Amino acid sequence: MQNIIATHKYLLPLIVGLLIGSCNTTEPVVRHESIHGKSVETIVEMMTLSEKVGQMTQAGRNYLVKEKDIKDYYLGSLLSGGGSAPRNNEPSSWADMLDGYQAVAAETRLGIPLMYGIDAIHGHNNVVGATIFPHNIGLGATGNAVLVEEIARITAKEVRATGINWTFDPCVANSRDERWGRAYESYGEDPALISALGRAQVEGYQGASLSSPEAIAACTKHYIGDGAPTWGTGSGGNIDRGDAQISEAELRYLHLPPYLAAIQAETATIMASYNSWNGLKLHGHKYLMTDLLKGELGYEGFIISDWAAIDELPGNYKSDIIESINAGVDMVMVPGNTSGSGSSYRDFIKKLKQAVNEGSIEMSRIDDAVTRILNVKKRMGLLDALYSNDRSLIASVGSSEHRAVARQAVRESVVMLKNEGVLPLSKDLATIVVAGRGADNVGMQCGGWSIAWQGGMGNITPGTTVLDGIQAAVSPSTQVIHSPDGLAAANGDAVIVVVGEAPYAEGHGDRDDLSLSNEDISVLNRVQASGKPMVVILLSGRPMIISDIVEASDAFLAAWLPGTEGNGITDVIFGDYNPSGKLSVTWPTGMSQIPINLGDSNYSPLFPVGFGLSF
Repeated sequence: MQNIIATHKYLLPLIVGLLIGSCNTTEPVVRHESIHGKSVETIVEMMTLSEKVGQMTQAGRNYLVKEKDIKDYYLGSLLSGGGSAPRNNEPSSWADMLDGYQAVAAETRLGIPLMYGIDAIHGHNNVVGATIFPHNIGLGATGNAVLVEEIARITAKEVRATGINWTFDPCVANSRDERWGRAYESYGEDPALISALGRAQVEGYQGASLSSPEAIAACTKHYIGDGAPTWGTGSGGNIDRGDAQISEAELRYLHLPPYLAAIQAETATIMASYNSWNGLKLHGHKYLMTDLLKGELGYEGFIISDWAAIDELPGNYKSDIIESINAGVDMVMVPGNTSGSGSSYRDFIKKLKQAVNEGSIEMSRIDDAVTRILNVKKRMGLLDALYSNDRSLIASVGSSEHRAVARQAVRESVVMLKNEGVLPLSKDLATIVVAGRGADNVGMQCGGWSIAWQGGMGNITPGTTVLDGIQAAVSPSTQVIHSPDGLAAANGDAVIVVVGEAPYAEGHGDRDDLSLSNEDISVLNRVQASGKPMVVILLSGRPMIISDIVEASDAFLAAWLPGTEGNGITDVIFGDYNPSGKLSVTWPTGMSQIPINLGDSNYSPLFPVGFGLSF
């Protein structure tokens, strides 16, 4: 790829641009120029309106009309949404795809490389074979910022192996309602814990230098109050993308500190949130984005919109563009078709240029946005050297060393809620029965945002299930019986039952009833009726309604959504690791208590924040 770029560096002038001067719509021929070694200020002065607007545009790679549009529209960024992968979803195919896109970007007049974004939110979770770590709610239970930073460093390495240089993470939401379908993307309900772990992830992703070949740009999200909406104000009458009906004092106390911590860690980017604050959508909220974030907090990176999120502003698409850019959004994620005809990034670019030429958006606002974007690209080393992708990193994707860290994260995240002297189990029991739909299910362990946007059940990617971990841990003389329906429970000296939530993401996970499924309850009842010691493992993205089940069990472990390394759970079951996880969220007794958070006036949960037993 370097040869391709080097060749284009010395091409004779070929490209005609539009010199806007003072927003003029006609301009003379401009020449192919090198930007290497030039200041951002100089580069911005060199740019045409078309080039500036292109840098402010992020298109979805699966919505590209043709790859040549990267060049023709001077696109500054592409992304892969959940499930948007090359035909062969393996690291080398991703790297080939990215090299191709960067080669096209190199053909533009200024040859500015792309920022390519992806939701690598618990490992490089879109790529088959990558290491998938516990979701944030599990990491919150570890309380281990050093471990979280190491996880982010490993994730960055695996992401860079595929040619990608930007992750839409960390999510520093303070989830205030367990019914929210994104609750597992939150570390917990304590702003100090969220701040510490969010900062650790930023530092892990970006490393000592953002220009390192193993570093990626972080995107702290979703600014702001995404976990605070009132039930019934969101999409479909639920909570996701709803209205945070809270005071500014509460917003600042519970939801702002993680962003200050991320800014102190020099997060490259911040993503605006879908939600509203007291009736006004965040993507049009100038006070929160420009006055507070960029002004009061001094944020110098750039703000990117969420997936087609400006479309949710009131008015038509052009007014959405004007409102969001003037409010402080610097780069707009325009992944799909917003106009009903053609491609949305083409429509966005056309209407943004019209708005500038009409004076609805000042050129100074455009220059500010482009300067912020190019400053980040300069920190990433994208403006000062030929783009290159280190293929030697591919061998690290899903490596045993990385999986060992994931296994450590799993065992540190497990919270033991009950133990009546049953755990740790002996590895020398004659027979262990393993029941429940989650016992041999990597997809259920991983949850949403795993290979596909909503995740999926079954063998979605290589990993170790709970059943695998049990079989590997016990002595050769122990018989392990896999009985998903629990019918074989009477044959065991002990029964391990793995139940919980099927995978989901975002609004699809909003639920007004957090009870276990009828299938799970039937298995649990069957096992309980056997009279054998029952160890329950719950795979979930949030606290579930389990009061009766905890009472009926002999031991109960909250394992959250642990990812690909289920043997971290069995490390706890058999006593190879003394459980240390502590609840970072409040566990309700029933639906009538939800929402419930530490500090509520009538705080009497099933388990409080900080609860967690050890042997």
